[in-house]
Amino acid sequence: MISNSSGLHYVVVDVETQKGFNEVDRKKLHLLKVSVACLYDSKTDKYLAFEEKEMLKFEDYLKKADLVIGFNVRSFDMEVLAPYLITPIKNFPVLDLLEEFEKVRGHRISLQSVAQATLGESKSGSGLDAIKYFNEGRMDELKKYCIDDVRITKDLYEYGLKHGKIYFVSNRDYQKYEVAINWSNAVNEIQSHKKAENAFPTSLF
Repeated sequence: MISNSSGLHYVVVDVETQKGFNEVDRKKLHLLKVSVACLYDSKTDKYLAFEEKEMLKFEDYLKKADLVIGFNVRSFDMEVLAPYLITPIKNFPVLDLLEEFEKVRGHRISLQSVAQATLGESKSGSGLDAIKYFNEGRMDELKKYCIDDVRITKDLYEYGLKHGKIYFVSNRDYQKYEVAINWSNAVNEIQSHKKAENAFPTSLF
């Protein structure tokens, strides 16, 4: 397994919300509130789901991992999680696959587009479906949807790590494009930055 060969303990995360952008300003993501947060833990090779009341348990997994991976995780999921966590979100070593894609292509893309083109898979629903599940108390379906997104993101990360490229379908001409990526370098940079922060003499403050 790729995750174990490097010795890196990582978690792949995805967060679903109680509200949508029709109810909350896009600049106030914390007001969306967590309905469920899911993760894949490379150490145990397990997928786990946590409800809003269990966010401290969720945080324990984030704190124990060498790396937190997600798709649009830095500017969305972590911001939604922020009010629930004791640890400041900036302290977590995060690899955002969407940000890495954007560095290469100069534009953003949906997880659905990359998953279809790279893995031949589709998301099992949308964020609006997730909100509907929550409002109707269909928590099992909500957790399944969230875990499906985590699995797709994990598979996308491992594919890019192994092949050094991913694919997407453009919404302009509907053609499939190859994107060269180097997530190993990105991970090394994140780890180096984290080590440098930890080595800084805190006694100066």
